[in-house]
Amino acid sequence: MDNDYRHSKTTVSLINYHFVFCPRYRRKIFVDSDVDARFKSLVAELCQEKEWTIIAIETDKDHCHLFVNVQPTYSPSDIMKVIKGRTSRILRQEFEHLSRMPSVWTRSYFVSTAGNVSSATIKRYVEDQRTRY
Repeated sequence: MDNDYRHSKTTVSLINYHFVFCPRYRRKIFVDSDVDARFKSLVAELCQEKEWTIIAIETDKDHCHLFVNVQPTYSPSDIMKVIKGRTSRILRQEFEHLSRMPSVWTRSYFVSTAGNVSSATIKRYVEDQRTRY
């Protein structure tokens, strides 16, 4: 796993988000290998455009897992809005069986943060700040 810190003029960050999101009505859209491949390529293009790093992406029949490293200027809701919006529009244009759906994705998603150290390590580090010197 790539845990390189991102550097900008004013920040150094390591923000990794794990997203899980589902198609509307838990439809099994990823059974179709063409839809699966096109979805992954769209997400890869979008992440390259936004300078997000995909650590891992995988789909099951009725949901997707995305583990991505982003800049601190993007909130999880911004990321989901961009990914779901663009992929829904393009997938519905390219695949007729998806065009009958009002949208491809549900409004809901799961998100979790992850870095290269555990929460317990950070908690201990913060608590020990007073006693360091």
